[in-house]
Amino acid sequence: MGSTISALDVNWVDHPHSIGAALLESDGHRSLIDPGPTSTLVTLRQRLRERGLSVADLDAILLTHIHLDHGGASGSLVREKPSLPIYVHQLGAPHMADPSKLIASATRLWGDKLEYLFGEMVPVPQENLRILAGGETLEFGSRQLEVVYTPGHASHHVSYFDQQEGVAFVGDTTGVRIDDGPYILPATPPPDIDLTLWDKSFAEILSREPKRLFLTHYGFAENPAAHIATFRERLHRWTDQAEKILRATSSGAALGSSGDDAAALQQFLEYAQSDIAQFLHADEMEHYAFTAGLDLSFAGLARHIRKRAQKPA
Repeated sequence: MGSTISALDVNWVDHPHSIGAALLESDGHRSLIDPGPTSTLVTLRQRLRERGLSVADLDAILLTHIHLDHGGASGSLVREKPSLPIYVHQLGAPHMADPSKLIASATRLWGDKLEYLFGEMVPVPQENLRILAGGETLEFGSRQLEVVYTPGHASHHVSYFDQQEGVAFVGDTTGVRIDDGPYILPATPPPDIDLTLWDKSFAEILSREPKRLFLTHYGFAENPAAHIATFRERLHRWTDQAEKILRATSSGAALGSSGDDAAALQQFLEYAQSDIAQFLHADEMEHYAFTAGLDLSFAGLARHIRKRAQKPA
């Protein structure tokens, strides 16, 4: 049997091409990278059936990170197949076994929309967890995947490199780009955005010279070096703009305080939407903004900026 990589569109709350699980098949071994949230599990099963597969045919789940839109369905999948291993970074693993803090954090961000957007998050039994630190090489059939620690978007983020096919599965490390389209959108939700670490993660990805990137949001992106250069510039520019807005709306308060976040958020959204509108039509703008959550992106950047300002010189 050959080796294939397929994007499974799980149609997140009727938004096609928002979340894509990567199905890796090699010599009869089948793995999923980022299965998505529990709310899309019905669609995920359908996508597997379209390929003559079921959850019982899966041999491994690999998570780039534990945010609910990437790994929320993991426990439900283990419930269907109790022997299914879940690969996850060591900083995220405790929250897969006991997701109470993760759910509480997500509830603060999403409120009463949480159940609709993500569904239930079922704990993953400890014995199903395969703990990663980065530096491992995983073998699935004839496929080898190098695990590289790539924080910045999240402290528990890893990327997987298929060395033979030259594909880097980067989760959210290189932004949101739908079907290799004309715009790459930063996704910067709380709580642990860190641009210094993020820049190092870009360097880790580029040093492996991948031929293509696979983004959970959404699909393959060509020309990784140009993609990352464009994305890095926008990520830093958005951060600089958010900092200018926070300083302007603080009314003399220290940057480390909360200031007037409502006014700052509105100004940031206007800036971001103007930036996006240079590249996308209105319906595409809505798609990107929904997938990334622009208000959450501002909250994550604001938290990062304030933490950076509070560090001693």
